[in-house]
Amino acid sequence: MNCNEVIANRAAEILGGKRGDRSVHPNDHVNKSQSSNDTYPTAMHIAAAVETNAALLPALSKLLAALRAKEREFAAIIKNGRTHLQDATPLTLGQEFSGYATQVQYGIDRIKAALEPRLYYLAIGGTAVGTGLNTRVGWDANVAKQVSDITQLNFRPAPNKFEALASHDAFVELSGALNVLACSLNKIANDVRLLASGPRSGIGELMLP
Repeated sequence: MNCNEVIANRAAEILGGKRGDRSVHPNDHVNKSQSSNDTYPTAMHIAAAVETNAALLPALSKLLAALRAKEREFAAIIKNGRTHLQDATPLTLGQEFSGYATQVQYGIDRIKAALEPRLYYLAIGGTAVGTGLNTRVGWDANVAKQVSDITQLNFRPAPNKFEALASHDAFVELSGALNVLACSLNKIANDVRLLASGPRSGIGELMLP
């Protein structure tokens, strides 16, 4: 509401009026078709989707490429396999790294599945309780299109505004995907740490540069 006041007063000044003269009304002209109940979850979805696409997914793609490169580089290095640290049948170090790379690939897949479509659904247009009362027909689609144009992401109106306003299940789903990813990365790091342990009394199988 404070933002609406600021925008209204600045608009009034631009139009030749004065601050506080209500020639541009903060509710009737600026806040039109909006409620904190639909704008907040909309902003949250936009922020999460933008950051995931701009920061997380590119970093994971870089990690995946590095692991795939090591998979190829180590393809001919034969080593002991282990079952609960006991000797097992042999495999190549490249095969071992292929497991790590696939964990990261599946992590990327899970995150993308959480994004599309549910995190790209926007609550905007639901207004106070999800009915869309006091909004214009097509308002939600217009806002989603403009946000999509700006972010280059596939945002669209939530098909059920009541769910979009009353729950945050899309965030829980994304959080679950991030939790799996964190477990995968922790497992990979622990494997490398164990196999590189030593140099005198550890396993010492990997020599880290």
